[in-house]
Amino acid sequence: MEKPGIVITGASGRMGQMLARTVLGSDQARLVGAIEREGNPWVGRDLGEAMGGPVLGITVTDDPVEAIAKAQAVIDFTAPAATVAFAELTAQARAVHVIGTTGFEPADLDKLKAAARHAPIIRAGNMSLGVNLLVGLTRKVAAALGEDWDIEVVEAHHSRKVDAPSGTALMLGEAAAEGRGHGLDDLRTPAREGITGARAPGSIGFSAIRGGDIVGEHDVIFATAGERVILRHVATDRAIFARGALRAALWGQDKGPGEYDMADVLGL
Repeated sequence: MEKPGIVITGASGRMGQMLARTVLGSDQARLVGAIEREGNPWVGRDLGEAMGGPVLGITVTDDPVEAIAKAQAVIDFTAPAATVAFAELTAQARAVHVIGTTGFEPADLDKLKAAARHAPIIRAGNMSLGVNLLVGLTRKVAAALGEDWDIEVVEAHHSRKVDAPSGTALMLGEAAAEGRGHGLDDLRTPAREGITGARAPGSIGFSAIRGGDIVGEHDVIFATAGERVILRHVATDRAIFARGALRAALWGQDKGPGEYDMADVLGL
């Protein structure tokens, strides 16, 4: 049986290159395409040479239609507008769409839901095993502790990250809200500044740090009078996200249309 062919979007970015190297190093998948936006200097170059390595015979293209048509899976860590456009093409190709992009608006999510009626979409704010275990723990701790325990989600990332709070922080906040029987929109408190007054009972606060080359750090703090419980995950190598994304792409090969997440992939 032929190994599934994988296409990487945003191939020139740090995550795109990591994804390409991860697929190339796998004995379970083939790298069959690399996509970049029009005008990117990598377009028209051999991907291997562009990454500073040997020739791979894969030319970076700005034509997603041609690239995705030959894929069994697309791994996509780009930007919301690009991901929505890729979702339509991936659905037409009946390929698995693994999405690590964050920062979606509700209208974007509606479009992804429509695409998922035709092919599997696996979307997660974080692809690592450790973070997805942390999500489950957060849900359980929130359910066990009463609303006299305040919940704060604190995240830190590199200085070039453009959205806040991170997709992972929102995953953790959603898990905490679910543990308390609510939706996150009911409890979410955005970053505080100025005279904000006392926090609302049961609310979930968010704080974001941006600096240097921080790969990703997330703390979920449960605080009450006299004690705190802190759940923490620290990522030191973005390869964990690439390995998780490839695992998702392989897992999705025999799945029907629908929306999935890493908890499904990992059986959590």
